[in-house]
Amino acid sequence: MTDKIRCNWCKGDALYEKYHDEEWGVPVYEDHTIFEFLILETFQAGLSWITILRKRENFRKAFDHFDYKKVAKYDETKIQELMLDAGIIRNQLKIRAAVSNAVAFMEVQKEFGSFSNYIWGFVGHKPKVNSLRGVANVQATTPISDALSKDLKKRGFKFVGSTVVYAHMQATGMVDDHIDDCWKKTVQD
Repeated sequence: MTDKIRCNWCKGDALYEKYHDEEWGVPVYEDHTIFEFLILETFQAGLSWITILRKRENFRKAFDHFDYKKVAKYDETKIQELMLDAGIIRNQLKIRAAVSNAVAFMEVQKEFGSFSNYIWGFVGHKPKVNSLRGVANVQATTPISDALSKDLKKRGFKFVGSTVVYAHMQATGMVDDHIDDCWKKTVQD
């Protein structure tokens, strides 16, 4: 695999390269996986993504494999248990946000039939493919991430600033921000 051209941000770390090659930018339409990425992205706020990737399995165990119905029911005892879990990011505000975001997530599902219908609506239900010559051309936010962030906050979501939302959009394939030379780049019609 060393002969493949990849986006620069993942080079040199086997876990990062595997994530890049198998997940990052692949369209995700299934609510459970969208929720997983949303929670991981909110915990990533202010940290590097590789930190979250290295703790991903711990997060899966700690948060009942991202079963949003279970997470929404977490009580104070469970929150304090999570605060003691050295395998995850022990930020009380982010842990509490995961619980309230699970509740808000299910409210969106009720309104739109699925969270996927809601979130993908912001890009016309089709990945937006950006032409990028290099990592310097990648944006941290866009007008779409600004609008989505604002709407999520209005619906009660926390830790969903525009930068976090845009990272989520990239991770779940709502936007394809692979550099143009990357082997994973979507060929535009």
